[in-house]
Amino acid sequence: MLDRLDIVNFKAFASAAIPLGAFTLLSGLNSAGKSTVLQSLALLRQSQVAGLLDGSAGSGFLLNGELVELGTGRDVLHENHIDTGGEGPQIVLSVVEDGVIQTWTAAYGQENDLLHLDSGTTHRPAGLFGPNFQYLKADRLAPAVSYPRSHEIAVRRGFLGCRGEHAVNFLRHRQDERLASPRLHHPEARSASLLDQTDAWMQEICPGVNLQAATIEGTDLVRLGYRIGVAGLPTALSHRPTNVGFGLSYVLPIVLACLSAVPGSLILLENPEAHLHPRGQTVMATLAAAAVAAGAQLIVESHSDHVLNGLRLAVKRGTLADSAVKLLYFQRQRDGIEVLNPMLGPDGMISDWPSGFFDEWEHSLDQLLG
Repeated sequence: MLDRLDIVNFKAFASAAIPLGAFTLLSGLNSAGKSTVLQSLALLRQSQVAGLLDGSAGSGFLLNGELVELGTGRDVLHENHIDTGGEGPQIVLSVVEDGVIQTWTAAYGQENDLLHLDSGTTHRPAGLFGPNFQYLKADRLAPAVSYPRSHEIAVRRGFLGCRGEHAVNFLRHRQDERLASPRLHHPEARSASLLDQTDAWMQEICPGVNLQAATIEGTDLVRLGYRIGVAGLPTALSHRPTNVGFGLSYVLPIVLACLSAVPGSLILLENPEAHLHPRGQTVMATLAAAAVAAGAQLIVESHSDHVLNGLRLAVKRGTLADSAVKLLYFQRQRDGIEVLNPMLGPDGMISDWPSGFFDEWEHSLDQLLG
């Protein structure tokens, strides 16, 4: 498991040490550095997959690729970068996994989208560079009539795509597989298969929904259909994703990422609450906590107090130990970004509430009652 991420001279941070837990919830105002945490990890993964972290000539940080598109060195060097002792500005990324630190240092190249490594490590973090990795961005794929069918990405690699674009093909191929952990089983599911479990969790968000994923013969595309029953009565009519709103399409990749989690999985999620009503947001946190209980590590960026409360309830109910959770609140100060770590107790209560940490409801209520 990743225990810490250290960042020097990269994007929002001149220097920062970010503690990580089995379930890490990143929160804070916009442009406070939350996305930089996820992008740092994705950048390392992207560079490693491209074979660019081996320390050989031409190795380095690949700024533009499948996971992140960050521009050039000018775009990622922190504006008030600190001196790292090199001949010029250097960007340093380090991860601590199970007590072992791995560090990569790259020289700043102003117009380059490959920042060449000055030094690196031969150790490879199993979670970050292993096969069970998912990264789902906030701008996930909008509802569509058809989706790509890539055997390489969805089947061989088991990757859902950063925007969830391969989720439907992933489900089509693996729908009959049994979930690896009973901790992920929904009590109302008809079986332990991925499709039935996905249906059951999706029904928590939209009661009566059933999924159908199938190939479109003669093409490299797959189709997703929703059957939605009313008051317990099923319907034979299949609805296109474009006719049932954004919420279901946005949440499907997250459900699949969590349900397919195995011990050692690393899942990065941006804004799982997008396009979901409050109950659905709490359900997402419940499922994410179950994935952690099944052995995965999740790092989640969220602006939702419903996601926070769902996580707190998971701790109170015993799904997760309080020690497995890291609550991180990012706030800008004059001298940089401060990262606060409110503590969560076994009863789901939080030790202290920093100003701005999911407290807008209290502020609004004070004004309403004032």
